[in-house]
Amino acid sequence: MKVVELAGIGPGPFAAMLLADLGADVVRVDRPGGAGLAIDPDHDITNRNKRSVLIDLKSPEGPGLVLDLAERADIVIEGYRPGVAERLGVGPEACHERNASLVYGRMTGWGQDGPLADRAGHDIAYIAVTGTLGMIGKPDEPPAVPANLVGDYAGGSLYLVVGVLAALQHARTHGEGQVVDAAIVDGAAHLASMIHGMMAAGGWQDRRGSNLLDGGCPFYGNYETADGGYMAVGALERQFYDEFVRLLGIEDEAPGRKDFARWDELRSAIAERFKTRTRDEWTAVFAGSDACVAPVLSLREAPQHPHLAARGTFVEHSGITQPAPAPRFSATPGAVRSAPARPGAHTAEIAADWDLPGLTADDKS
Repeated sequence: MKVVELAGIGPGPFAAMLLADLGADVVRVDRPGGAGLAIDPDHDITNRNKRSVLIDLKSPEGPGLVLDLAERADIVIEGYRPGVAERLGVGPEACHERNASLVYGRMTGWGQDGPLADRAGHDIAYIAVTGTLGMIGKPDEPPAVPANLVGDYAGGSLYLVVGVLAALQHARTHGEGQVVDAAIVDGAAHLASMIHGMMAAGGWQDRRGSNLLDGGCPFYGNYETADGGYMAVGALERQFYDEFVRLLGIEDEAPGRKDFARWDELRSAIAERFKTRTRDEWTAVFAGSDACVAPVLSLREAPQHPHLAARGTFVEHSGITQPAPAPRFSATPGAVRSAPARPGAHTAEIAADWDLPGLTADDKS
């Protein structure tokens, strides 16, 4: 599968990385001056397993070179504001004139239409208007910011990947390409489908920190330990809860798990008990149990967790410890095959592999 990624930041590059991890030949079209993260390109792992060419889309020959790539591609991914790709001469219509079966994936926050389609935005605004952000955090504090994982990557990148792969299946069956409009607001709203169902059934209150899965439940949350660390508790089902309170050492004093009027008392008992030992000591207590308790690790600590280490959830490549490709396949496993692509580093080999004699080193600037 051949993918052309028009360089941007955030969810578009991550979606293209996921496809590259799974074996796609991803060519990233970088522009002179760069458009990636403000870090050394050697450390931008969202560009791993890709190759790069430099093309100035504002030069006379730039759009034609991109269309040459699109003619040979299965998928194009771009993350411009609506109408920008068209003005640059590389929009869906121009690409489909050259390649009728092309899947054209568009990654935006607000989508291709609607009152806010032309407005700037970032992850936090997209998840704010969908109600997703408002669910996260304590009831008496501002909503907690979940980095840009919920919007950009969960609501954006993953929906774009699902969309372009579904559209590719259609294209290969019927020879008909199409445009995939992946909007972060749509994906972030869709992620909360179960919550909307629970709310409609009366099983979810429309305020954060008051429900079973948002910290309102005393046996589903995080607790500080004696050394300032935290343990995550998810002992929802009765059999897991019973094991949890037994190992925690409060089974004789803890109020009933369904005695909602005494949940604050239960929360205090759990918090007080966790403060008596360090995070590592509690980790040892709950090791090998079904109490559904785990230590809250930092990004640097996570690769050393015994389970993640045994599975190879993290790998080291090019001197960088990074998450391994996911998910896993029994016959066609993904792998980190190459370091992050430096802008323009693969012009000659892409010209040869994609049969593009017009793409030369002279076209890089």
